[in-house]
Amino acid sequence: MRLEHVILGLLAVRPFSGYDMRKWMEGKGKYLGYEVQLPQIYRTLPKLVANGWAEFDVDPREGRPDAKVYRITEAGREELLAWARSPYEPSPSMADSDFRLRFLFTGQLGPEFALDLLRTEIDYRIAHVGGPGWLDFHVTETSPDSLVDAAWANSLHLAAHEFGYSTMASYIAWLQLTLARLEVQAGLPPSRTPYRGRPEEAPGS
Repeated sequence: MRLEHVILGLLAVRPFSGYDMRKWMEGKGKYLGYEVQLPQIYRTLPKLVANGWAEFDVDPREGRPDAKVYRITEAGREELLAWARSPYEPSPSMADSDFRLRFLFTGQLGPEFALDLLRTEIDYRIAHVGGPGWLDFHVTETSPDSLVDAAWANSLHLAAHEFGYSTMASYIAWLQLTLARLEVQAGLPPSRTPYRGRPEEAPGS
């Protein structure tokens, strides 16, 4: 994923100036977890124009510098579609913003992109919930000369374990609910059944 594709995804919605892109990313787009500074946007926009993916009009601003308002071109649409059709490899970390960016900016191009992305992410997460420490908490052993109290330390280790477990479980539930809702909206029959068992019992395993 490159900033060029994020910008093209925004321009697919409507024309933007560089400044308005930054405002969107700081406002409605902040939940995506993708930090971009204004100078990065200004450096990237001329590249899009040079590639033929975007063009701009100059918008006169009274009392302020004129603004360049960018819009996507046909070549830009083709590049955005190429990104949407490119293979998606889920990240081991849920904190990685690639899924959220693809889900929004390629998913908005049509149901097939959003649904395929959700299915890929669901299959990956369910396949990986069976790793060490997923369901079973093991007591942390302390040495005789340990500086910590074993019972207290294990309470904290358990809390940290539960945080990771509940976060992943909630994420999988959100993926499944979103997939089911969007399939109904797209007029498609459900393609998944909710996963409630251990990883080896998951659909498609």
